Amino acid sequence: MAELTIAFVDLTGSVSVFETLGNDRATKAVTKLTQWIGSMGLENGGKVVKMLGDGVLMSFVNNRNAVDAMLLIQQEHAKRLVQWPDRLKLMMQIGMARGQVVVVDGDCFGDAVNVASRLSDLAGPEQIMATDTVIRKLGPRHGVRSRSLGPMRIKGRVEPCEVFRVEWQPEMLSEFLTLPADLHALGSAKESMFGGFELAWLDNTQAFSLTDLPMKIGRVPEADFVVSDPRVSRMHASIDIRSGNYVLEDISSYGTWVRFGAGDNVIALRRQECLLHSDGEIAMGAPFSDFSAPMVSFKLVDGSVVLGPGGLRK
Repeated sequence: MAELTIAFVDLTGSVSVFETLGNDRATKAVTKLTQWIGSMGLENGGKVVKMLGDGVLMSFVNNRNAVDAMLLIQQEHAKRLVQWPDRLKLMMQIGMARGQVVVVDGDCFGDAVNVASRLSDLAGPEQIMATDTVIRKLGPRHGVRSRSLGPMRIKGRVEPCEVFRVEWQPEMLSEFLTLPADLHALGSAKESMFGGFELAWLDNTQAFSLTDLPMKIGRVPEADFVVSDPRVSRMHASIDIRSGNYVLEDISSYGTWVRFGAGDNVIALRRQECLLHSDGEIAMGAPFSDFSAPMVSFKLVDGSVVLGPGGLRK
């Protein structure tokens, strides 16, 4: 047996993500996020015991490393969540416990494993709950803010244990995350784990991730993708995602035409919508038969992932 700190990180909000992205894309997003969680634990001296669908079970010999890793995971993920729409937000609830653990063929068994799992269920989104054994093991003047929630009865455990909520939001970070004007300071280029698409017209090419949706194509500067042609309406078309499929909707005065790949079949839209199932072109305000029609090409891209410090890169 070994004395270990067990951390269980569980994702919440996956129902909405699966409804929006569809099974395949949502599964990839959840997998990439759990892999990132595991990599953060490894970088802080932990070991990934196993992946459990939308959860990660980790063990740490060093208790301080375990707490620091969970704080860092919540803090780094919070920066990304600011840029994600509500329907795509996957939040984390974390349970932690320390005690004697039996390790068999890489798996962990014991009271601490059971308690950490139960606490992750009890924790709310963006919360970390830990037993007194975790907090007291940090020693005096540890610098970790926590609040006692009192003794709790944990299913499968005879004796109640004192549970603490660990406060991971630094005061400056909490204020910082409420200021939309400062989003550019959150880091490097826009991060996405959901994939997206690329639009091009003349020399203007822009990439859009799912966190940008719904987006609008139009003639005016307020549009997300601007096509400066008099036949293009002020707000001509919109693109969104439903059940994992990109949907183009015509909201223009003169119509929109869509074709895919090198095919000759053209879909004409007048206040209607169609699925963008593969790469193609969009003619706006005039059909493809008019060689002068403004044509926007679109290209679907899979998730290009930069998950932050220590994260996965594809």
